[in-house]
Amino acid sequence: MDKNTVEMIAKLVMEAMNQTQTEGGFPVPVGVSARHVHLSKEHVETLFGKGYELTQKKELMGGQYAANELVTIVGIKLRAIENVRILGPVRKASQVEISSTDAIKLGIKAPIRESGDIKGSAPIAIVGPKGVVYLEEGCIIAKRHIHMSPKDAAAAGVKDKDVVAVQADNERGTIFRNVSIRVDESFTLEMHLDTDEANAAKLVTGDTVRIIR
Repeated sequence: MDKNTVEMIAKLVMEAMNQTQTEGGFPVPVGVSARHVHLSKEHVETLFGKGYELTQKKELMGGQYAANELVTIVGIKLRAIENVRILGPVRKASQVEISSTDAIKLGIKAPIRESGDIKGSAPIAIVGPKGVVYLEEGCIIAKRHIHMSPKDAAAAGVKDKDVVAVQADNERGTIFRNVSIRVDESFTLEMHLDTDEANAAKLVTGDTVRIIR
């Protein structure tokens, strides 16, 4: 078999593999994200006392962690949700991420946003054992998204800030549109859904979905 024939066969095989991957979609594990709070250093001290530092319960991707500390969040109609976990480390600005069901319970109109995009978002109060913080803006419903390393992004044929569609192949057969791609060296491959989205699609942490573009 001559060199040209070998190269042609190799090209055909690669094209077939790429076509199969495109048709089948790129598999992504699911991570269901419950309501949580991010705090600035100033607000940690307001809620827990001067000089207080968050303590780690469980390591998460991207240098984040679930803290042992819990708070209560309170809406403008004085409706509250207790035992909301804090995620560390501290941030420049405090932020509360909830589900649509939580927003109804709290009596607030939280917009769907990317994490960190809190300008003009809903007001909310955070209550800790030592004090209270009132955020004039800072409560959002997190937009569904997929965390990826650059290697995973290359394999999936996507890049940071792309928006894709994702399908769950279970009895619900749900297709999620407007899913943001986030790419960073520190990320582990995972699609983050809030509890409302996961429950509606009958998905739990560890299930697999597919990027179908």
